[in-house]
Amino acid sequence: MDDAALGREAWAVLDANWTGSATVPAPGLYPHQWNWDSTFVAIGLARRDTRRAGTELLSLMAGQWGNGMVPHIVFQPVRAEVYFPGPSVWRSREHRSAPHGVGTSGLTQPPLQALALWRIWRHAADRDTAAALVRRLYPMLVAQHDYLATVRDLGGAGLAAIVHPWESGMDDSPVWDAPLEALPVTGAPYRRAGGSCGEGRPGGHHDPFVTLALRYRDSGYDPAYLRDEHPFAVEDPMFNGIWLASCQALAELAPVAGADAGPHRAAVERIRAGLLERLWADGLFRVRDLRGGGLSQVCTVGCFGPLLDRELPADRVAELVGVLESARFMGAAGYPVPSCEIRAQQFDRSRYWRGPSWVNTNWLLRRAAAVHDLAGLARILGASTLRLVRQAGFRECFDPFDGSGRGSRDFSWSAALTLDLLADTVEE
Repeated sequence: MDDAALGREAWAVLDANWTGSATVPAPGLYPHQWNWDSTFVAIGLARRDTRRAGTELLSLMAGQWGNGMVPHIVFQPVRAEVYFPGPSVWRSREHRSAPHGVGTSGLTQPPLQALALWRIWRHAADRDTAAALVRRLYPMLVAQHDYLATVRDLGGAGLAAIVHPWESGMDDSPVWDAPLEALPVTGAPYRRAGGSCGEGRPGGHHDPFVTLALRYRDSGYDPAYLRDEHPFAVEDPMFNGIWLASCQALAELAPVAGADAGPHRAAVERIRAGLLERLWADGLFRVRDLRGGGLSQVCTVGCFGPLLDRELPADRVAELVGVLESARFMGAAGYPVPSCEIRAQQFDRSRYWRGPSWVNTNWLLRRAAAVHDLAGLARILGASTLRLVRQAGFRECFDPFDGSGRGSRDFSWSAALTLDLLADTVEE
């Protein structure tokens, strides 16, 4: 399939998944607006349609809480309870900080929005429209970052902690196994059939996922509860690497918004120091469990998140890229990048985030390669990702060995990021 035909198919997927104000991740299984998904859609649209990319972000930010938290789900008014856990589980409307007139979850996801806004600004042909969008969104993003720096610095060292695996965007990654296994056994009523990307989300081990969500909800989404009692608190390198990159983006957008870039530059230094001091071990950034103590020994695609920092020390960049290109990840995969180290006991090529390759993490690593002037690595990541979607379509994820599609079909971020990769192909 040539580039023009692939681009038309990608647009058709995005149009089919468009609600009029937001793009749902996929028909059927995901009927609402997800934080990470919408932001990747905005990134994919940044070079093609400034207004729609901006609408995607504005729609998501309409769910922002008064404390600055941007929720991981903004529920659509139609079919609100089709997805579990839906609005009646989260009960956001009962919280004084939640937005009026829209139901949301009580959790967040990686703060990618500022980087998406920067890309919209950078690529916009209509500078006035883009500047107006920056001025409108900038204070919302500052509030989001303030929330992370205050409420979520549970380790006291400048990093944001996630309090649920869903906040990582990589829900079923094996790095969450140990923290989840340490939780007390409960009977939370959440099980789904199936155990692979081809059969639906994994099943039985999701009981503790809902238990965590309900405990946080029942606390009234209380920051003190998170600090003192919540049993799951993890410093994740991908989440914090994205946060750092978004701080860099806010620093560059500050003049457009008529604001001071200094606080964002200071935040970059603080997050970088925290990553290097707390999460670096044995040539990789690793997940730190704040409750159980210690660093995870499981290596996943999330370990490379801090490569998004364009000022990461060169020796650390070299070590990370060496691991990424080795047989542990890209070197043994026909369709990189596997979401878990291939040699790990937990690797499973068919289970969500435990082996399959994903377009969004490939895109993030391609972005990381570009900011470090690693042109060869960037080309490989871009070409391999386009090869996946040409071969298997816009699937949710892909088998890292044979490239077959897994999970949902017509997946929005796969389509949107394909548009961005095709634009890069044209520029090159």
